[in-house]
Order: sequence, then structure tokens, then C-alpha cells
Amino acid sequence: MHNTITVKGARLHNLKNVTVSIPKNQLVVLTGLSGSGKSSLMLDILDRAARQRFYGAGDPPGDHLAITGWEHLDKVITLDQSAIGRTTRSNAATYTDSFTPIRQTFAETPTAQARGLTAAHFSFNTAGGRCERCQGAGTLTVNMHFLPDVEVRCPACHGTRFKREVLDVTYRGRTISDVLEMSITEAAALFANVPAAHNRLALMTDVGLGYLKLGQPATTLSGGEAQRVKLAKELSRKATGRTLYLLDEPSTGLHPADVAHLLKVLHGLVDAGNSVVVIKHNLDVIRDADWLIDLGPEGGDTGGDIIAEGTPEEVARMAESYTGQCLQKQ
Repeated sequence: MHNTITVKGARLHNLKNVTVSIPKNQLVVLTGLSGSGKSSLMLDILDRAARQRFYGAGDPPGDHLAITGWEHLDKVITLDQSAIGRTTRSNAATYTDSFTPIRQTFAETPTAQARGLTAAHFSFNTAGGRCERCQGAGTLTVNMHFLPDVEVRCPACHGTRFKREVLDVTYRGRTISDVLEMSITEAAALFANVPAAHNRLALMTDVGLGYLKLGQPATTLSGGEAQRVKLAKELSRKATGRTLYLLDEPSTGLHPADVAHLLKVLHGLVDAGNSVVVIKHNLDVIRDADWLIDLGPEGGDTGGDIIAEGTPEEVARMAESYTGQCLQKQ
């Protein structure tokens, strides 16, 4: 097969010396039961080899003979389900840099300028405009000694995070605290005339995160939500059209309507010339793929082989593939 990335002789964990060709410039989905070897192939071999090639990373890839077909690729972006922040001060707004233009917008209002307030005053992470009693957290931690700590609303700012002079400033009738309590979809509409903010917020809506509160702490996000926040951030950057995207279960927890939005985003990456490889169990995603690579037949010692390769229609005709059997029932 031409125009592919070919992993030769993959032998890591339960992979049984398999050779697999992954088409470039397509949406490729790795399928198979849990433990069939999908993560070993994509994350432990392909991802590490790509990072070593493009960035000089020191973490060596898993056992394999060779990988060919790096031509026309210039970087790899791997989006897993690890957390985007370890503290309550990190959230989708700060991680995607959409909060910076929002703060600047508040600072440019007549009220803020009259009071000498800058964008820094509208940050809950720095001294100046934040409530110093809770240091912008909106809550205080009460040590319960032999019981788990308890979070209580700050009695000084009543959970708003900011000083009164900052909360007196509004943009289209909303305070900065109000904005942090809005859903991403609502915030995108509010800042429709602020491209730097709106575009980033719209990207988060496109990947199925419109329901999240803008200020929701990163520590409360699920793995799938954290991964989609990372995807939105990457989408906001200037693309080269020669990127290899690796995603692990990106549609976890999504409503079918949001899965459709996510698929549109992934196909958009492919249309721009990029290559996308996804580990997935969701049949909607599997059915919409350009190419499937099915591992198995089971997991663990009875996995690690390539059971089927081809378009979803082709795999659906392969009786030995569990994925094919599921597709045939649809």
C-alpha cells in the first residue's frame, strides 16, 4: 500500500511480530477488545517512535523492527486522557488561552479604564483584583483532621473569586465571575464580537464541550473531557497540514450528537492533509472511519494479531472479526 506509515515486526507486550500499514491522510481507527494490543501499537510504539524522530525524545519505542513512511509528516500530536491540570486553578478557559482575551475585553470597558483596572485585575490567579481571603479560589479548605477535608464557599467573596471593585465591571451585563459560571456555548455567544476569545470557545463547542462551565476546575474533568480540551487547544494553533494526530478514545462520554460534531472535526483535520489515528470502541466512530485496523481476536495472550484491515464495509464482511460482526448488525 502506498502513502502509508508501516510498523514492521511489532513485538511489544502481546503483539505477535505484526506488521501493519497505516494509511496517511485518512481517519484510521484501531479496533479490538480491551487488551488486544491497540495501545501498545499506537502509544508505546508509534507515538514514541514519532517523538524520537521529530523531537529527539529519549523515551525509546517498544520492541519492533522498523517504521517506514515518515515522509510528508513533520510532527506528531498525541492526545491522551491524562489530566490537563492538577489544581483547581486550571480550567478549560485558562488551558486553551481563551481566558486571556476575555480578561482583556473586561479591561477595555469604560468602567475598568476609569478605575485603572488592567487585564491582570481580572485574573483569579494573581494578586490585585482577586479575593485575597481565598486567593481567587472562591472556596476555603477546612481541615477535618481524621475526616476528608471539606471545601466551603469563601465568606468574603461568597464564591465569586474577585474583589467588589472588579465585580462592578460588566461586559454586556455580565461580570467576570458570571462569565466563569457560564457554559462554553453561552460564553462563545457572549464574546461573538471578540474573535480571539470566540474562536477558541467555538472550537471547544465543536469537539463536544459546549456544556462545560468555563471556570470548571480541571481536576473535575473526565479523561475524555480533558482530551477534548487538549484537542481544542491544538486546533487553535496554526496547522501545517502534515501532522500525525494520535487519539485514545476521544468520544468517551459524549452524546451521539456531540460524537457527530467530533467526527466532523477529525475529518476536517484529514481534509487539511493531516493523518489521524484513533483508538475507538464507539461504533459510530468506527463506521465513519476511512480505514479500520482490527486487532485480536481476544485480549491478553489471545490477542496481538491483526484480524482485519480495510474500509468499514470490507471489515463488516469478515466473519472472523468481532468488529466486523458488530458492524454487520448495524
